Amino acid sequence: MIESQTISPADQMAQDIQSISQTTALRRDARLGFGCVLGSLLAAMSTAIPAGALAQGFVPYPSQDSLRQVQLAALACARENTAASCEQARKLADPLLDHPRLPAACKDQLWSLSQKARPAADNSFARRDGIEQPAQLAMLACRSNEKPIQPATPAPAPSGGGGLKFGGGR
Repeated sequence: MIESQTISPADQMAQDIQSISQTTALRRDARLGFGCVLGSLLAAMSTAIPAGALAQGFVPYPSQDSLRQVQLAALACARENTAASCEQARKLADPLLDHPRLPAACKDQLWSLSQKARPAADNSFARRDGIEQPAQLAMLACRSNEKPIQPATPAPAPSGGGGLKFGGGR
């Protein structure tokens, strides 16, 4: 026969406290294990960076002249509708798509330009406008926001004795 045991509220509370402490210890151990795994993963990733990527260094921003050449080639493609002029526009725009310093808005316009700069059977206004618009917007979106570095020139020394000269001086 099974004997029934009565569990007092104090015994029940002791069992609950023991199970909570075991659960807390498991969670703490899991967090510590995750921290160790994350730390070792980050250490492995930092050593896995190729030396060429770190040595790449500073990449200059494209000049306004090079961006203007892309725009002129695109306008020639829109106007002439020849395979050579459209190929030239795509050839100038494509390398700029991989430039690390150009903003996404600029790359969007260059992508649109490279997709639309193709010769067509009918050189309609819609086709020309579809090529000219991204070419013009690319010039605006690709413009550099950096201020040119001014050489440090000393301020000119003020001439005279200073002060306000309201006339009458000798």
